Amino acid sequence: MLNRRDFLGITAGAGASLAFTPALLRALQQPSSTLIQRAIPSTGEMLPVIGLQFGNSPPFDQLALKEVLKTFAENGGRLLDSVHQSAPGAEDVTATITTELGLQSKMFLVTRGSPIGPPQPGPEAAKAQVEQSLAKFKVPKLDLVMVNPVNVGATHLPRLKEEKGAGRIRYIGAQVINDAQYPQLAAVMRDEPIDFIGIDYALDNRDAEETILPLALERKIGVIAYFTFGAGATGGLFRRVASTPLPAWAADFDAKSWAQFFLKYVISHPAVTVARVGTSKASHMLDDLGGGIGRLPDEPTRKRMAAFIDALPVPVPQNPAAAPGLSLPAAVLERYASEWTLPSGAVVTFRRDQDRLVVKAGTNPDMPLNARSTTRFQDPRGPFFEFQLDAQGNVTGAVLEQGGPQGVQRVVLQRK
Repeated sequence: MLNRRDFLGITAGAGASLAFTPALLRALQQPSSTLIQRAIPSTGEMLPVIGLQFGNSPPFDQLALKEVLKTFAENGGRLLDSVHQSAPGAEDVTATITTELGLQSKMFLVTRGSPIGPPQPGPEAAKAQVEQSLAKFKVPKLDLVMVNPVNVGATHLPRLKEEKGAGRIRYIGAQVINDAQYPQLAAVMRDEPIDFIGIDYALDNRDAEETILPLALERKIGVIAYFTFGAGATGGLFRRVASTPLPAWAADFDAKSWAQFFLKYVISHPAVTVARVGTSKASHMLDDLGGGIGRLPDEPTRKRMAAFIDALPVPVPQNPAAAPGLSLPAAVLERYASEWTLPSGAVVTFRRDQDRLVVKAGTNPDMPLNARSTTRFQDPRGPFFEFQLDAQGNVTGAVLEQGGPQGVQRVVLQRK
């Protein structure tokens, strides 16, 4: 399977291999080209249509990410998102890079409205998270704060509205991560005076077009599109097109790469305000920015784009959960050796086996876990176990996170 790195060399209709360096990408763009801007429906404030979030998995290459943010800012990007940065230290890295470059006042900062970890429904948790983000980014106010309506929307939204009234937040919004949560999102869109929603939306994931995007237009709510390159850590659409050359007719709407092809589909929907991308390479950032420059496909062309992708074979799903984990010191693994119980009463036991953390849940066999960070471990079958630590590094809590019919569920474990 090929990923995005293999596609930056495919030129329109040629299928030839070419290294897209930042200098070459700048040469391909017209000097006078600027990012398309869209109005935030509730105020009319204009935003460039390409937004950015840094990766969520450590270790973080701060020098590379700094180049990404400089490239983003120098070419007109503004919306910087940290909503889905749940890995320990991820938001801190974003804040550090942004403040070191002195860009925090120039970015449109989007942050989460609830703490990382198990849902904390009390309104004070929302206030504490706002204060924490203000301090990290060294700003007097946050541009946009998002909450998940499935977990904490009922208690956090009232507090965020108070914070907005006090001038510490400019906009508030609700975000979900899959279509199973669309009913709860739609209810908030109808009942609450929110400014934005955040949803998953891509050329191979068009469910939002049925109800959510039309409702956003009707209710005059801005839309941030997540996961615009499709499902999977590297973008399922890149695997979908494999070695397929970019069609010659992509030039009709100024798409010079597959990334721009995918982004222009998302941006061309009239409800979408910003398409968020994630990258750790400046060359990829320039390529993505090109998706927000020039002509966009019209409705007949959008249908042609969808039909083109739908006609391609669906790749055999990859299992990112089985990917090798990080190598952690024995001392780090040993601190998690403990017993816990699930709400059902089943016992969950963690132990170190050489260089791996192993879990045994109930009567299931032992399963080696893959470390995704120093506190987050993944079962090869999909679920995550995440530990909370105090300032001294002592384990204070553990959570089981797994997908289900209602989206991602987080179950708090009790220490035995």
